[in-house]
Amino acid sequence: MTGQLEADVVVIGLGPGGEHLAASLARAGLSVVGVDRRLVGGECPYYGCIPSKMMIRAADALAEARRVAVLAGSSDVRPDWTVVADRIRDEATDDWDDKVAVERLENAGARFVRGHGRLAGPGRVVVTTDDGEVTVTARRGVVLNAGTEPAVPPIDGLAGTPYWTNRDAVQLRELPSSLVVLGGGAIGCELAQAFSRFGVEVTVVEAGERILGPEEPEASGVVAAALDAEGIVVRAGVGVSSVSHDGAFRIGLADGTTIGAQALLVAAGRRTNLADIGLDTVGLDPAVRSIDVDERMRVAGADGLWAIGDITGKGAFTHMSMYQANVAIRDLTGEDGPWADYRAVSRATFTDPEVGSVGLSEDQARRAGIRVGIGTAALPESSRGWLHKVGNDGLVKVVVDLDRDVLVGATAVGPAGGEIIGMLVTAVHAEVPLATLRGMHFAYPTFHRAIETALSAVS
Repeated sequence: MTGQLEADVVVIGLGPGGEHLAASLARAGLSVVGVDRRLVGGECPYYGCIPSKMMIRAADALAEARRVAVLAGSSDVRPDWTVVADRIRDEATDDWDDKVAVERLENAGARFVRGHGRLAGPGRVVVTTDDGEVTVTARRGVVLNAGTEPAVPPIDGLAGTPYWTNRDAVQLRELPSSLVVLGGGAIGCELAQAFSRFGVEVTVVEAGERILGPEEPEASGVVAAALDAEGIVVRAGVGVSSVSHDGAFRIGLADGTTIGAQALLVAAGRRTNLADIGLDTVGLDPAVRSIDVDERMRVAGADGLWAIGDITGKGAFTHMSMYQANVAIRDLTGEDGPWADYRAVSRATFTDPEVGSVGLSEDQARRAGIRVGIGTAALPESSRGWLHKVGNDGLVKVVVDLDRDVLVGATAVGPAGGEIIGMLVTAVHAEVPLATLRGMHFAYPTFHRAIETALSAVS
């Protein structure tokens, strides 16, 4: 495709938020051109959230089956990765084909151009396609949703090896006998545990002092202990100095030791795709790591430009991208808010136990100058935790602004940590007074009843 196009809005990047925004604006009567060089739908449905959670669901089923001996008798567990691989290929990704997503977008009334979109001045986008170039003029504006790529650190020797990122991991048809995971963040810990439960010998190497660094230290400790109990080796506080491959990987650590493994998964975070989208043509610095946006998702210093998703630096989560897309949709269609509010941003890490968190950590709250009160409750000591018995590791922690008598953050770790946090997200977002929360009814026996204990323990 070559030539000239005009539209009310051009969307560069059709990950979850971009696809939703483009389709919604088209259904609202605007003419929309959506641009993406990769699969429509983005990282989440093909390489991230959905396939990885299928892996985790299968691995959790194996773990539960192995717990039968403690709770109910005996079981014979025989892992078979092909069941997982087939489900990812057939149910989640259509064998990594976005035909359905493209048709869904076009049926909503948007036009799709596959290629690399780049700003070429205010209201202009040049798309490099397989056939040439398409120039699109936007009458109302351009929305950037360029997303992220797996970050690969500049480790000596790494670039020349057949290492994996999450994009390779979710496409595996066969598992290695041993695996080193570089990075102890959410992705690294989730995949490490999933592969381990299918019989892979796993070592996690994290340069930071602990795994799950953005989470509360108590949460990191619970997950680290759970991984250790399952035979996963965690090496935290040590960097990687070199990587080599000669049929197998050899990973040299900064402390002088070496780890060998059949496979290597690099899960060292994400990098934003901002280097080559023409930011300089609209007066922005092309070297920025994120784009500054206002409460309406308008880009500061660039008229007619909006940005959503990972590139705004507000959280690299699908739910954040969708949230910001809805804000931008309201602005572009002339609605009167509500506008973006990040007081109660939540996230979930789907290890076993799960980690759900919202708002400020204790450390963040103290550094913000808040007079902090803390309350914690151990999940195994709760009514549901005691009944659950095996696999009941976890806790609830609340962070309170004592001067305003409201929660500013919370963490829930446990078999349902990602679900328990929902109530606490509401409390933080709505600034529900601590006295009101303490006066609630908490169903018995539930995991979330531990929240009542944590609230009572606030000092």
